[in-house]
Amino acid sequence: MAALSIANVIKTSLGPVGLDKMLVDDVGDVTISNDGATILQLLEVEHPAGKILVKLAQQQDTEVGDGTTSVVIIAAELLRRANELIKNHIHPATVITGYRLACKEACKFIADQMALKVDKLGRDPLVSVAMTTISSKILGTYGTFFAEMAVDALSAVKTSDFRGKARYPVNAVNILKAKGASARESSYFTGYALYRPFTSPAMKRSLKSPKILVIDFDITKTRMKMGVNIVIDNPDELEAIRKREMDISSERARMILDAGVTAVFSTRGIDDVYVKMFAEAGAITVTRVPKEDARRIAKGTGAALITTLANLDGDESVDASSIGSAELVEQVRLSDDDIVVIRGAKEQHASTVILRGANDYMLDEMERSFHDSLCAVKRVLESGAVVPGGGSVETALDVYLESFATTLGSREQLAIVEFANALLVIPKQLS
Repeated sequence: MAALSIANVIKTSLGPVGLDKMLVDDVGDVTISNDGATILQLLEVEHPAGKILVKLAQQQDTEVGDGTTSVVIIAAELLRRANELIKNHIHPATVITGYRLACKEACKFIADQMALKVDKLGRDPLVSVAMTTISSKILGTYGTFFAEMAVDALSAVKTSDFRGKARYPVNAVNILKAKGASARESSYFTGYALYRPFTSPAMKRSLKSPKILVIDFDITKTRMKMGVNIVIDNPDELEAIRKREMDISSERARMILDAGVTAVFSTRGIDDVYVKMFAEAGAITVTRVPKEDARRIAKGTGAALITTLANLDGDESVDASSIGSAELVEQVRLSDDDIVVIRGAKEQHASTVILRGANDYMLDEMERSFHDSLCAVKRVLESGAVVPGGGSVETALDVYLESFATTLGSREQLAIVEFANALLVIPKQLS
């Protein structure tokens, strides 16, 4: 019962005529979503069997990224039909064996009969796959506009692993959301963007072929560590200590500049005094960069995320190997905010999609939908095969498994027939 009631909640959100769900939590925050995993995450499920279904959707979301609603609906339907069999005095072990056998046969049938290799088909199936994912979501009304954007954005971040197999990391596609324009004004470019302006208006708006340093410490006036007291007899010495505190940081800033660095991305702050030094030297600085973004920038530009300038000899120095490079860093105006864009990173190509929409709810849902389509396209590109959509796979399996069940003489055939009928829940819901 618990499994079925959960499946019934999200059943109506499947397919192109599926409806969005509006969920309100204790605090009154509203989420409007069509994504199975998101809806289930926000439901407060008490029943242990129900929790397993929620976990199933989340697992599907992390592993595949799309199809979260479908897996829950199929799982619940299988449970419902298994329950009927057990009521008719068929042992659970028999049902399980039958389901396992049916599953194995189904996978074999899909691989042999239905899967088509993508490399023979060209770009169109990729757009179609993205379109299938998007069609039931908020972006479905915009036709292939977002589907093509998803394919382009993912194709731009192609890398290969140590075996030489092509990999398409979805994380390398950076999604920015900006309110105040129609969704059709969403755009995509290759490069990395983050929601931080340059630290000072005195800095140049754009910088060609910058040398990039990513740091995880603050360049502010050096202070003594906790619990360190300095006792002085002479007030003049106090002034000398203060001056030295200022000088330590300016030496650091000078050292960074002398190493040829022209762009500094810091996860912490940089004091105005030192910002002025960087600005006068024609360098740019961006402060308070989120850790995640800093790591991505470092990875993409071939820099290292430095936590200290100290080296093994106990001195401070800037290692040339930890400096990254790109083609261009610039500050761009986006609706009400300034964003910093890094184009042409050396190591890993990143692509950025800027989603525009009317309000936050819409933008969040657009991001979820877009992320799902990216995941689906990634799966197709990495696995290299596609199958027909629209519930046709499930219908074909139903026909095949029913004829396969008649070849068996044991009780398992009852379970296999039920498995076949359970698959039909998807095409039925779609139609």
